[in-house]
Amino acid sequence: MRISAYLTSMRELVRACKAISAETRLRILNIVMVRECSVSEVMQALQVSQTRASRNLGALYDAGLLKTRRDGSWGLYSVDQEGLDGHSVELLQALQGMLKTDRTAGQDVVRLEQSKRLEP
Repeated sequence: MRISAYLTSMRELVRACKAISAETRLRILNIVMVRECSVSEVMQALQVSQTRASRNLGALYDAGLLKTRRDGSWGLYSVDQEGLDGHSVELLQALQGMLKTDRTAGQDVVRLEQSKRLEP
Protein backbone atom coordinates (compact mmCIF):
# COMPACT_ATOMS: atom_id res chain seq x y z
CA MET A 1 0.00 0.00 0.00
CA ARG A 2 1.32 3.43 -0.90
CA ILE A 3 1.94 5.87 1.96
CA SER A 4 -0.65 8.35 0.65
CA ALA A 5 -3.30 5.62 0.41
CA TYR A 6 -2.43 4.44 3.92
CA LEU A 7 -2.72 7.95 5.33
CA THR A 8 -6.05 8.53 3.61
CA SER A 9 -7.36 5.25 4.95
CA MET A 10 -6.07 6.06 8.44
CA ARG A 11 -7.68 9.52 8.36
CA GLU A 12 -11.01 8.03 7.31
CA LEU A 13 -10.85 5.47 10.11
CA VAL A 14 -10.04 8.15 12.68
CA ARG A 15 -12.91 10.29 11.35
CA ALA A 16 -15.32 7.33 11.59
CA CYS A 17 -14.16 6.47 15.12
CA LYS A 18 -14.68 10.07 16.26
CA ALA A 19 -18.15 10.05 14.72
CA ILE A 20 -19.22 6.94 16.63
CA SER A 21 -17.76 8.12 19.94
CA ALA A 22 -21.17 9.36 21.16
CA GLU A 23 -24.03 7.16 22.33
CA THR A 24 -26.64 9.03 20.30
CA ARG A 25 -24.68 8.50 17.08
CA LEU A 26 -24.27 4.79 17.84
CA ARG A 27 -28.02 4.54 18.38
CA ILE A 28 -28.68 6.37 15.11
CA LEU A 29 -26.34 4.05 13.21
CA ASN A 30 -28.16 1.10 14.74
CA ILE A 31 -31.53 2.18 13.35
CA VAL A 32 -30.30 3.36 9.94
CA MET A 33 -28.70 -0.07 9.51
CA VAL A 34 -32.27 -1.42 9.79
CA ARG A 35 -33.72 1.03 7.22
CA GLU A 36 -33.37 4.55 5.91
CA CYS A 37 -34.85 7.16 8.22
CA SER A 38 -36.04 10.73 8.20
CA VAL A 39 -35.12 13.11 11.01
CA SER A 40 -38.62 12.70 12.47
CA GLU A 41 -38.25 8.92 12.55
CA VAL A 42 -34.91 9.23 14.32
CA MET A 43 -36.52 11.61 16.82
CA GLN A 44 -39.31 9.15 17.55
CA ALA A 45 -37.12 6.04 17.70
CA LEU A 46 -34.51 7.59 20.00
CA GLN A 47 -36.93 9.91 21.82
CA VAL A 48 -34.69 12.93 21.24
CA SER A 49 -35.27 16.49 20.06
CA GLN A 50 -35.14 17.55 16.41
CA THR A 51 -31.99 19.55 17.10
CA ARG A 52 -30.20 16.58 18.66
CA ALA A 53 -31.28 14.19 15.90
CA SER A 54 -30.25 16.60 13.12
CA ARG A 55 -26.91 17.50 14.70
CA ASN A 56 -25.94 13.85 15.18
CA LEU A 57 -27.14 12.79 11.72
CA GLY A 58 -25.02 15.62 10.34
CA ALA A 59 -21.94 14.41 12.22
CA LEU A 60 -22.38 10.88 10.83
CA TYR A 61 -22.96 12.29 7.34
CA ASP A 62 -19.88 14.53 7.57
CA ALA A 63 -17.81 11.51 8.64
CA GLY A 64 -18.85 9.72 5.46
CA LEU A 65 -20.86 7.01 7.23
CA LEU A 66 -24.28 8.13 6.01
CA LYS A 67 -25.73 9.31 2.75
CA THR A 68 -28.92 11.25 2.19
CA ARG A 69 -31.54 11.37 -0.52
CA ARG A 70 -34.61 13.49 -1.05
CA ASP A 71 -38.08 11.97 -1.22
CA GLY A 72 -40.52 14.83 -1.62
CA SER A 73 -40.10 17.06 1.41
CA TRP A 74 -38.17 14.44 3.39
CA GLY A 75 -34.45 13.97 3.63
CA LEU A 76 -33.79 10.28 4.18
CA TYR A 77 -30.58 8.97 5.73
CA SER A 78 -29.02 5.56 5.24
CA VAL A 79 -25.61 3.92 5.58
CA ASP A 80 -23.40 4.84 2.63
CA GLN A 81 -22.47 1.27 1.67
CA GLU A 82 -20.91 2.28 -1.66
CA GLY A 83 -18.85 5.14 -0.26
CA LEU A 84 -17.32 3.37 2.74
CA ASP A 85 -13.75 2.14 2.76
CA GLY A 86 -12.91 -1.35 4.02
CA HIS A 87 -12.10 -0.23 7.56
CA SER A 88 -15.40 1.58 7.94
CA VAL A 89 -17.36 -1.41 6.63
CA GLU A 90 -15.65 -3.67 9.17
CA LEU A 91 -16.26 -1.13 11.92
CA LEU A 92 -19.98 -0.92 11.13
CA GLN A 93 -20.28 -4.72 10.96
CA ALA A 94 -18.66 -5.02 14.39
CA LEU A 95 -20.96 -2.33 15.80
CA GLN A 96 -24.01 -4.03 14.35
CA GLY A 97 -23.04 -7.29 16.04
CA MET A 98 -22.43 -5.61 19.39
CA LEU A 99 -25.62 -3.53 19.29
CA LYS A 100 -27.81 -6.59 18.67
CA THR A 101 -27.57 -7.46 22.35
CA ASP A 102 -27.91 -3.91 23.69
CA ARG A 103 -31.24 -3.26 25.42
CA THR A 104 -31.48 0.44 24.49
CA ALA A 105 -30.61 -0.28 20.86
CA GLY A 106 -33.31 -2.96 20.77
CA GLN A 107 -35.89 -0.56 22.17
CA ASP A 108 -34.90 2.01 19.54
CA VAL A 109 -35.59 -0.53 16.78
CA VAL A 110 -39.02 -1.35 18.26
CA ARG A 111 -39.89 2.37 18.38
CA LEU A 112 -38.57 2.77 14.81
CA GLU A 113 -41.06 0.16 13.63
CA GLN A 114 -43.86 2.26 15.15
CA SER A 115 -42.57 5.63 13.94
CA LYS A 116 -44.13 7.76 11.23
CA ARG A 117 -42.60 10.23 8.80
CA LEU A 118 -43.81 13.62 9.89
CA GLU A 119 -43.88 16.60 7.56
CA PRO A 120 -40.83 18.82 8.08
